[in-house]
Amino acid sequence: MQQSAVPELAHTHTRPIHWVATATAVAGVVALSSVLQPNPATAAQAAGPGARPAPVVTTAPDPADVHFPIDCGPVKAKVQKKVSGDLDGDGRPETVVVVHCDAPMGTPPDAVYVITHAKDTGEPRVVATLLSPKTRNTVTDFTLSDGAVLATLLGYSTSDVPSCCPDVKDEAKWQWKDGSFIRSTPAGTHTV
Repeated sequence: MQQSAVPELAHTHTRPIHWVATATAVAGVVALSSVLQPNPATAAQAAGPGARPAPVVTTAPDPADVHFPIDCGPVKAKVQKKVSGDLDGDGRPETVVVVHCDAPMGTPPDAVYVITHAKDTGEPRVVATLLSPKTRNTVTDFTLSDGAVLATLLGYSTSDVPSCCPDVKDEAKWQWKDGSFIRSTPAGTHTV
């Protein structure tokens, strides 16, 4: 084996100080990259020909333009009562309606629906059912107060009670909380 004519160079042998210097340099690069971030992305989808931005609607939705999820058979659904206001705090008003089937006789049960404008088209649509017609309730007093829907419900203690003569009166309050409508009984009310 022949010996090298060049003496050994100091930088060819790693020592602990070399590893410390390398680790410090890498840590500095990582720290600097976490401080220096690019601006947030602001790119939007390119609008195609004839595309229009979604309308910003500040009026309450009109229930006349909505198909309600209530089965009325041969008769139509009828909006009995309505109130409007901002229920979820987004600055856009919603409409809450009491709907029942427009039956020629009897007391059809009521349903309570929340209507808002669709974000993409601005068309009114049902977004929540507060009271299903399956409960067989009739809504009497119906108001909106401080972002809460308040209603007096007339119902039946058993299925044997005729539809003409509800024997139970209840107060209900629906309020938007944590992404959904929560039903409660308003303070100071009692079920009869």
